[in-house]
Amino acid sequence: MQKLLTLFIVSGLSFSLTAQEVMTPEKLWELGRVSLSAVSEDGKTFLYGVTKYNTEANKGNRDLYLMNVNSLDRKKLTDTEGGEYDAQFINDKIGFSYKGQFHIADKNGENKKQITDIESGISGVKAFPQKDGRIALLFTKTVKTTKTPSELYPDLPKAEFKVIDDLMYRHWDSWDDYRSNHIFLSYYDDKNPNNFTLVDIMGDIEYDSPLNPFGGPESYTMSPDGKTIVYETKRKKGLEWAVSTNSDLYMYDIEKGTTVNITEGMMGYDKEPSFSPDGSKLAWLSMKTEGYESDVNDLVIMDIETREKMHVLIAAAMYDDLTFHSYAWKDEKTIYGGVPTDGTNQIIEVKLPKTIKAAGGKVSLNPVTEGQYNYNHFEVAGKMLVGERQDMNHATEIYRINPKNKEADQLTHVNDDIYDNITLSKVEKRAVTTSDGKNMLTWVIYPPDFDPNKKYPTLLYCQGGPQSQVSQFYSFRWNFQLMAAQGYIVVAPNRRGLPGFGREWNEQISGDWGGQAMKDYLAAIDAVSEESYVDKENRGCIGASYGGYSVYWLAGNHDKRFSAFISHCGLFDLENWYLTTEELFFANQDLGGPFWKPELKNAYQQHDPKDYIKNWDTPILVIHGGLDFRVPEAQGMAAFQAAKLQGIPARFLYFPNEGHWILKPQNGLVWHDQFFGWLDQWLK
Repeated sequence: MQKLLTLFIVSGLSFSLTAQEVMTPEKLWELGRVSLSAVSEDGKTFLYGVTKYNTEANKGNRDLYLMNVNSLDRKKLTDTEGGEYDAQFINDKIGFSYKGQFHIADKNGENKKQITDIESGISGVKAFPQKDGRIALLFTKTVKTTKTPSELYPDLPKAEFKVIDDLMYRHWDSWDDYRSNHIFLSYYDDKNPNNFTLVDIMGDIEYDSPLNPFGGPESYTMSPDGKTIVYETKRKKGLEWAVSTNSDLYMYDIEKGTTVNITEGMMGYDKEPSFSPDGSKLAWLSMKTEGYESDVNDLVIMDIETREKMHVLIAAAMYDDLTFHSYAWKDEKTIYGGVPTDGTNQIIEVKLPKTIKAAGGKVSLNPVTEGQYNYNHFEVAGKMLVGERQDMNHATEIYRINPKNKEADQLTHVNDDIYDNITLSKVEKRAVTTSDGKNMLTWVIYPPDFDPNKKYPTLLYCQGGPQSQVSQFYSFRWNFQLMAAQGYIVVAPNRRGLPGFGREWNEQISGDWGGQAMKDYLAAIDAVSEESYVDKENRGCIGASYGGYSVYWLAGNHDKRFSAFISHCGLFDLENWYLTTEELFFANQDLGGPFWKPELKNAYQQHDPKDYIKNWDTPILVIHGGLDFRVPEAQGMAAFQAAKLQGIPARFLYFPNEGHWILKPQNGLVWHDQFFGWLDQWLK
C-alpha cells in the first residue's frame, strides 16, 4: 500500500508530495472551493466565489467572479486581501460585503464604493431596491444585551471569571459573550449617502436572529413591495432554549413598527422564509416536532392575504418519503426544492395549486435532476437553473440545469487542472442485505488503478449526525477520494438513521444508537469483505461525531473484525456527555432523556461505549478539539485513557483551538498526516 509521505520540515514547514499522480492532502488544499452567490434577475449572469487556501499563511481568501450563463464569459471582480461575501445583484449594479462593510460596484466590478461605515461591522447583508430609487439593506449586527462579569465588579479589573445561572452558557465552539445577533434595517440613497439611519427591528430583546452558530441571511427577507420583513428567531432563554427547537417566524410591519408571530403553534424549527416574486405568498421550511432537529423538513406555503397555510409534502402525500433541505421560487405557481434521495441530493419541481388552503390542494412533485451527484445550493435563471454540483471524485463546480430534460452542463472549471492530472477512484453503488432483511445502499470506493487480483486494506466509514445522509458529498477532511488514493478500499453504508430513504428509516436511530445501526455497519463490512480483494486481516474503522461514537461502540463489539480504529470527536461516556453538552433537545430526542430516569437505565447501558471497554483489544487513535462544546474534549481524553490503562496502543491527537471540525489549513495537514500514519502503522 502506498504510504503517505507528508513530511514536516521545521525550517519553512514544507511538505513532500507522493510521486504517483493521485489525490494527496496537499492537493486537496490546493483545490478552489466554489460557491454560488446569486443569479441576475434576467437569468443571464451569475456571481460566484472561489476560496483558495494558503497553507503557509494558514488562511484562505475568497474572490468574486461574474459569468454569463450562455457564453460562459468570465470576469474576476475582486482580488483583495480578505474575502468578499454576500454578493448579489442590485438593479444594474452588484453589492458585496468586505471587511465587515457593504460595497457596491458596476456589474463589471469597476467603480467600487463602500456605502456603510458601521461600528463593529455588519454581516449577512441583503439588498432590496425600492421604487423610490433607494436601496433597503437588511443585515445582522451584534448588540450587547446583558452585563459582563467585569461590569459586576468594576473595582476588580484583573479578575477572570464567569457567573453562570442558567444553561446555554456556551454553544458549539463559543462561550456566551453577553451579546445577541439582531437584524437591522437601513436605506441607502445614492443622492444623499450620508443620510444613513439604523433601525433594530428586534428591539430590546436578548434573542438571536440569525440563530447561532449556523444561521445566516437566509433567516430573514423583505417583501417585494418593501413593506414587510419576515425573520426567524427563537424566543427562549437558558434551559428552555436548550431543550427546544421551536423557532418561529416573525412578520415586521415597517411602517407601523409592529411584529406578529406567523408560526405560533408550529412547534419545531421554522426557517428560511422567502416571498414569491409577486409577493402574494411566503414559503419557509418547517419541522413539526419540538426538540427533534432531524425531523421531516416540510415546505410551507402561506397566502399573504388570507394567512392560509399549506404543507407541501402533506398535500402531495409524500410526508413519509421526502424531506426538503432547500428551495427557490420560480414564480407564484412553481418552486424548485432540494431533497436528499437514495444517497444523493437532487432537485424537484413543486407545482402549487391556484389557491392556498390548509386542507391542501393539487400539488405535484416532479424530478428535475438525476444521477450519482449532489446538487446543493441552486438558483432560478430564467427557464433554467444554476446550481452547485459535486460527487465523491469532484469538489463543487457550478452547472446549468435544464428542468425539462434534466441535462446539466458544467459552467465553471476551477479545478480541472488538478482533476485532469490525477487518477480518479471508482465509486460503486451496492445493495447490502441487513440483519433484519432490508436493502441498504452502501458506497464502495476503490483505489485508483484498482486491481481485483490484489488484496487491499479496507476501511469501514461510520457517518456522523446521526441523521446525515452518506451522499455524494466531497469533504475536505473525510475525503473518500483521498482515502482510496492512499491504497484503501472504503465502505460507506447508509445505515439506519439517515434521510433519503423514507421517514421510518431515518427515525429508527432515535433511542437505538447501539442497536440496528451497529448491525448495519457490521453487515456492510461483512458483505464487502466476502470479495477476494479485501484483506480481512487489515480492516479499519473510522468516523466522527456519532461516527466517532460508532467507532468506540464497535471497538468493544467487533469480534476481531478490525485491526485499527480512529475516532474523531466521538461520544464515549453518554452519561457524562448528557451533563456537559449544550443543545439538550438533541440528547433528549436521540437518547430518550436523562440517564437517571429508571426506564432508561438499561438503554444507556446497552448503548454506552464506556460499558464495553473491557472488550477493547485494538489500537485506537483518538482525535478531539478543545473548543468542541457539542462533544466536550473530556470524551476523547477518557477514551484515550481507557485504552492506555488496558495496555492497548493508543494516541491522542488534540487541537486546542479547533471545535467539532478542523478548519485551519496547517491543522488539516497535521490531521491527515496523523490519520494516514496511524492506518499505515496498523494496517500492513
